Amino acid sequence: MNAQEKESEHNVVLITGASSGFGEVTAALLATRGYRVFGTSRNLARNRPGGYDMLPLDVRADDSVRACVQGLLDRTGRLDVLISNAGYELAGAVEETSIEEAKEQFETNFFGTVRMVKASLPVMRKQGGGRIVLVSSLAGLLGVPFHSFYSASKFALEGYAEALRHEVKRFNIRVSLVEPSFFKTNLAGAARKSAETIREYAEMRERARQSFERSVQAGADPGLVASLVLCIIENRSPRLRYPVGKDAKRLPRIKALVPEAAFEAGVRRNFRLDG
Repeated sequence: MNAQEKESEHNVVLITGASSGFGEVTAALLATRGYRVFGTSRNLARNRPGGYDMLPLDVRADDSVRACVQGLLDRTGRLDVLISNAGYELAGAVEETSIEEAKEQFETNFFGTVRMVKASLPVMRKQGGGRIVLVSSLAGLLGVPFHSFYSASKFALEGYAEALRHEVKRFNIRVSLVEPSFFKTNLAGAARKSAETIREYAEMRERARQSFERSVQAGADPGLVASLVLCIIENRSPRLRYPVGKDAKRLPRIKALVPEAAFEAGVRRNFRLDG
């Protein structure tokens, strides 16, 4: 199918967080497949990817979200696919993390998606359908030590998407979650750290960090996630959940089957929490 044929099918895609990682590779792939792609970034001066347009956006701000969606509509008249990908990791022990730091994590990872969906739904209902793809994480199914609030924000996204899917199905709007495990992106390298450090956690935190970084370095190519997103938006009846990556399917199944104590022991060994 060529680009002109796809244009007649209505293919306007908005991807948040498209200046790096999953968002960048997904935007680039969709652009090569004939989709009219708009990425977003908080700083357009530093982000000039090729093959698709970029719009300014801060998902933490209501006005910025409204302006972004309206700016897209002014240029296209419609929005067919929303891919909510913007997010970051907050690393640190629960005791080390301030309430403000935890709130900021949720403002981006969870409420950023909520704002984008809220701005997009009236458009999709009016035009008779659309696709919403939310980038979650394996951390939204399994609590990750020293990433508690990142996990919590993704757990929240999972429940939100499941309920949303029921509410909008009658409007021909399909909601799906992508749940990556470890991939070779800069998400971990760009992680923010809790401002406070408590000495008693230091050795355990460092061992967990090293284990986490080894998993990222051994992770798969993020192009797998981009290809999966393409399959989801071209599927007439996409599922709710799409785990991707070698641990994304395996670990939740193990968690469901083995005794809780055994699974906890495995997590502690993996992150070397006990030395």
